[in-house]
Amino acid sequence: MHLKNKKLDEEVFRKIREEVLAGWHTGGEVNFKEAVGYHKNIPKQKIFSHKLIKAKKENNTLVQPRAGVALVDEHIELLKYLEEEGEADLLPTTIDSYTRHNKYEEAENGIKESRSARRSLLNGFPAVNQGIRQCRKVNEAVNSPVQVRHGTPDARLLVEISIAGGFTSYEGGGISYNIPYSKNNSLQKTIYDWQYVDRLIGMYEEAGVTINREPFGPLTGTLVPPCISHSVAVIESLLAAEQGVKNITVGYGQCGSLIQDVAAIKTLQMVVQEYLSKYGYTDVEVTMVLHQWMGGFPQDESKSFGVISWGAVAAALAGATKVIVKTPHEALGVPTKEANASGLKTTKQIITMLREQQMPLTHELEEEINIILFETRCIVDKVFEIGEGDLAKGTIRAFEAGVIDVPFAPSKFNAGRVLPARDNNGAVRLLKSGALPLTQDIKDFHKEKIEKRARFEKRDVNFQMVIDDIYAIGKGRLVGRPR
Repeated sequence: MHLKNKKLDEEVFRKIREEVLAGWHTGGEVNFKEAVGYHKNIPKQKIFSHKLIKAKKENNTLVQPRAGVALVDEHIELLKYLEEEGEADLLPTTIDSYTRHNKYEEAENGIKESRSARRSLLNGFPAVNQGIRQCRKVNEAVNSPVQVRHGTPDARLLVEISIAGGFTSYEGGGISYNIPYSKNNSLQKTIYDWQYVDRLIGMYEEAGVTINREPFGPLTGTLVPPCISHSVAVIESLLAAEQGVKNITVGYGQCGSLIQDVAAIKTLQMVVQEYLSKYGYTDVEVTMVLHQWMGGFPQDESKSFGVISWGAVAAALAGATKVIVKTPHEALGVPTKEANASGLKTTKQIITMLREQQMPLTHELEEEINIILFETRCIVDKVFEIGEGDLAKGTIRAFEAGVIDVPFAPSKFNAGRVLPARDNNGAVRLLKSGALPLTQDIKDFHKEKIEKRARFEKRDVNFQMVIDDIYAIGKGRLVGRPR
């Protein structure tokens, strides 16, 4: 495998495709030409890209949950409930863990056991096993666009089945569905496998069908500095665009500081669009998603609504195109459909109330915007430099060198030398910057911010700050102060 950021050759793609579709019997159901015809008959209001572009033009923030169960009729019932009772604008189909690891035999057993038990014994919808006809049944049963959300390093068969099955949006990427999710998957392989995913979606685009693509923005979802998640968003957007993707939603995981979160969402669109234009991808539509707080939640349901509301405020004031909504049962396990709907309605109420309001461009917000943009450019430009102009090659080398380094990621291909902590106002800063290619003045900026907090708390700068910050929101605070 000789990895390059270059559109996959048609013959190479065809050979790989034969192997991919042979991976499970439902692969034989795929007929690209027939699937294109099916998509062209989907009503506009049920197409993800159409609804996102409309929301962006109208400065409206859409709400979307996470949800998925094993059996088709139960999954439809769940989505209908979230659409009607939860007032969701966009719907998910979250894929089960067996499918995410390409364990289709185990997923098949899970379906059978779920039927016997008359309840879902899988933690999501096994789209590959259900096949194209059943996926279409799901999409035809609801009135809103539906997205595939998963977490799969090798998502090639899943994309074939689900897009032919009528889903109009597909989440993930070769970095964002590898580094935060797995230990032993090489970036070389996952980036190559996701070139296949994006090339397939590029082929649909060339046939007149737009499928929305959404790299997974939060990464580990644990105190990830905006410049790191932004850099991955830029890279995965460029990799997707090279394969022909034309509609991309880039994401960011809420960190908790309102000024930093608003700055991050505003800069995300700017910096992704900047690099797409710089490298010639001028016809790609970019939208933004904020993921509400991905870390620990309070066990108390009422307190959880406070965390959900804070994420809704950040999404609304920053002008995110959509927000992925949490539930008040986050600390307790898999949420009920009622809890999921409650989180959606709470979020929608706040977004509606704040629709006419914007965050004023204060000195603090402007400073945060400039810092995030500068740091992100430092990282992305270095990736191109060490890749000698090739982004795919540069990404592999960047992770090897720690030029990109995702905090708390399990992957052995991630350096793991970066340590984040909050400053005295709650913004996420770098306690240790590892090998991130930042200038000395930026490193000094982070150092001073952390030291200022340490002076306020009357303690030394140390790893305990990081631990305290990880658990703080679950305990009712933003900054993990010593007791």
